[in-house]
Amino acid sequence: MSALPNSTDPAPPTSEPLRLHMPVDVRSFSLALLALVAVLFTLHVAAAVFVPLLLGLMLSYALAPVVEQLQRLRLPRAVAAAMLLLSLVGAVGWTGYALSDDAGKLLESLPAATEKVRAAVAAHRPGSSSALVQMQKAATQLEQAAEAGAPGPATASSRGITRVVVERPRFNLHDYLWTGTLGLLASVGAVMVVVFIAFFLLASGDTFRRKLVHLAGPTFAKRRLTVQTLDEIGAQIQRYLLVQVFTSAVVGLTIWLAFLLVGLEHAAVWGVVAFVLDFVPYLGAAVLTTSAGLMSFVQFGNVDMALLVSGIALGVHTLSGNLLMPYLSSRSSRMNAVVVFIGVLAFGWLWGVWGLLLAVPILASVKAVCDRVEGLQPIGELLGT
Repeated sequence: MSALPNSTDPAPPTSEPLRLHMPVDVRSFSLALLALVAVLFTLHVAAAVFVPLLLGLMLSYALAPVVEQLQRLRLPRAVAAAMLLLSLVGAVGWTGYALSDDAGKLLESLPAATEKVRAAVAAHRPGSSSALVQMQKAATQLEQAAEAGAPGPATASSRGITRVVVERPRFNLHDYLWTGTLGLLASVGAVMVVVFIAFFLLASGDTFRRKLVHLAGPTFAKRRLTVQTLDEIGAQIQRYLLVQVFTSAVVGLTIWLAFLLVGLEHAAVWGVVAFVLDFVPYLGAAVLTTSAGLMSFVQFGNVDMALLVSGIALGVHTLSGNLLMPYLSSRSSRMNAVVVFIGVLAFGWLWGVWGLLLAVPILASVKAVCDRVEGLQPIGELLGT
């Protein structure tokens, strides 16, 4: 006989789901969310202030090692910073002047390129093309019929109908030149602001760092920790910027030589465009690959050549991003690809084109700060690989 269960025996354990109890302070979360919204709104509204400031700050970090080398040659720091910035501005201006003719021709060929691509797409779709042509013919016939049935001036006046003719405004060369001049002056003014901010930061040297160390606290241990943290943060930012500039220069030079060997027109302009777009991860490679492929199709009229040029651009960016950049960067300065992509989209929404260029340097700077501050290390871990 089977034994009857005893009422005094313990009940069998029931399997309950594990729950992780994480206390959440609703008030703190709400305040943090409101602070985030306020910061984003401030960054968006005050873009005219923050963008030149950040550009000058990044430029000063990138040029600081060169200024220090010139200072070791017995040059005053302010003189070394001025000479370096003037040389850089002169080199950029000379490059733009030397490539102005090719860039102008490339821009002038864009309307013809668009028309040729549209015609090629329509030719590969005969059904849709014929339907589009029939619809255009029908619309033209309807317009002609409406004009034929419309009353003439005499009939319209006899019925008391006033005809209204809308005239397009004439092209005013004076207004066009004035608008273009204002835009040019605004661009030059923005560049000068960035250059002056970089100059003052480079000329000041360690002034701001000494002030931060003085504000860190009265004890020697706190000041020493602050100095070490600032040195490590500056080294991380300088390393990233120098590696990025070197990698972009290699990409631009490779694109220029490859397109020159293929026979693509304005290869030097494409090299400069590749150098600039390499600062924008993912989106820059996509823009260069698509635009170079379209222009090669317009020039050669061959799909194979378009695929070849696009493959060259995509291959150079792939090798640069997956081999050269990780090899030159240290492990601590590498960032998560998902975070970088989201950051590029976010800063592009905030500041447009300048946000796309500044997104990765800002994220690298934030990661360098978070890695060295004890309370912010989880954020640095999230941003890293």
